[in-house]
Amino acid sequence: MVRSSRGAASPGTWRRETGTVVRRAAALPEQAAAASIIIAGSRVPRVPTEWAPHSHPLHELVWVRGGTLTSRVEDRIFTVSEGHGLWMPADVVHAGRATAGAEFYDAFFVPDRTPFVFEEPVAIAMTPVLESLLTHLARRDLAAAARARAESVVFDVLQPSERQLALQLPGDARIDAIAEALLDDPADSRSLEEWARVLGTSDRTVTRAFRHATGLSFAQWRQALRVHRALTLLAEGLDVQSVSETLGYAQPSTFIAAFRRVMGTTPGAFFDTGDGTPVDVRNPVLGVQNS
Repeated sequence: MVRSSRGAASPGTWRRETGTVVRRAAALPEQAAAASIIIAGSRVPRVPTEWAPHSHPLHELVWVRGGTLTSRVEDRIFTVSEGHGLWMPADVVHAGRATAGAEFYDAFFVPDRTPFVFEEPVAIAMTPVLESLLTHLARRDLAAAARARAESVVFDVLQPSERQLALQLPGDARIDAIAEALLDDPADSRSLEEWARVLGTSDRTVTRAFRHATGLSFAQWRQALRVHRALTLLAEGLDVQSVSETLGYAQPSTFIAAFRRVMGTTPGAFFDTGDGTPVDVRNPVLGVQNS
């Protein structure tokens, strides 16, 4: 179930951390001249940083090192960690959040000179070759011919990631209150039956609504959301025990098992390797495997 990305984006994703700085979208680099197709740059937010809903007239590719970036595009949440980037098509309204100290990189692509089209946001495999090329293009002293050669190679190697780290929000009035409550507090452990009583409906209605809207059961969806949040917490330096407690798991082993079911690997292996290993993705939402 894919909805249009061109529209309003909710400014929030998770409960805002103390010390978060909220920014408007930065102006495009001055390098955006007729001779350039790709305009690249980087910066390091020293504190947790949010960007209010905004759009760009150019396509944007963002990626991070030493942290995570979360972006909300209408009714989808994308989480970007090391080894992955996020392609945002021109004019798509989105909001974002970067963890403190993450090295934040972006590259803008002139739409009418980019020889491919991703009409929706998509995770990109940030291979060493692609990162090196984009870092090279961030230089301001490149000759036009050298820039053109590097840009042409970027177009050859830029490919979607085998894992699309996206979580579909329901967008269904019958269950939106559940989704928003869990976004605010992923540790909320109320059962399907308890939520049905709160909403004055049946657990069967809630189950069907989640399946129809997201392709997942309520339990699978909550598990996927918790793993999205775990990626951010782990990138911020919390240990596995602290993360498991924060997310409402009774013990770390339960959290590790849930993380493995969703991501195909343990939290330690994911962050030790930069997650370059493909996984068996049997469901399009964050690699969740149907049980």
